[in-house]
Amino acid sequence: MVLIKLVNICYDYPDTCGLNALNLTIDAGEFVCLMGPNGSGKSTLLRLLSGLASPTSGTYWLHDQAITADYLANAQQRQRLHQQIGMVFQNTDVQLFNTSVAAEVAFGPRQLGLSAATIKQRVDDCLALTDCGDLADRVPYQLSGGEKKRVALASVLVLNPEILLLDEPLNGLTIAAQQHMLTLLQRLQVAGKTIIMASHNYQQVQTVGERFIIFNPTHQVDADLTRTALAQQPARQAQLMTL
Repeated sequence: MVLIKLVNICYDYPDTCGLNALNLTIDAGEFVCLMGPNGSGKSTLLRLLSGLASPTSGTYWLHDQAITADYLANAQQRQRLHQQIGMVFQNTDVQLFNTSVAAEVAFGPRQLGLSAATIKQRVDDCLALTDCGDLADRVPYQLSGGEKKRVALASVLVLNPEILLLDEPLNGLTIAAQQHMLTLLQRLQVAGKTIIMASHNYQQVQTVGERFIIFNPTHQVDADLTRTALAQQPARQAQLMTL
């Protein structure tokens, strides 16, 4: 089932191009890795999908609903999108701002006006799912990089989105923390989530990604390959290893 459809999407920053004539469909349940050099359009695409920005031109469809600037100007519609799509930022310090981990994870459901009992259950479930139960009373900014990533993920999962966007979620993590995060993402995909993850490190994600969308320096999709197809292209794999 087609979940996301992008038709001739362009995005322009004041002094440069962000995305150039992007056409893309993503099906429900996929694990997609966005690859390419820094500045090629990976983060820009995630911002557009999350509703943090609107394309300069082209159309973004989610479940056959056009996600336009006018659509996002409506507070209820914007809130609905943010329940459907959760994003973990590359710099989690901009995402974590509460005085404790438990308060951080509870923040989203509180904005929805859920009951205290429902919020507590959701918080407990998501802290357990992300192995953050022992961090509940900790101050987020005092956590390690891997812990911050997991707490940010828990704060997104608590709204039960169907799509997870992750911008370089493995950056700065130890090998053990990287593997922990990848295993968690695989479990979430098995549970029915659609995963879209930006990365510049092919070696880290080659065993988990099922589809690799590769951007080039001109902000266009250079290749869109399944894991199997990419495995049959050693030159392309070698190129990705040098990003």
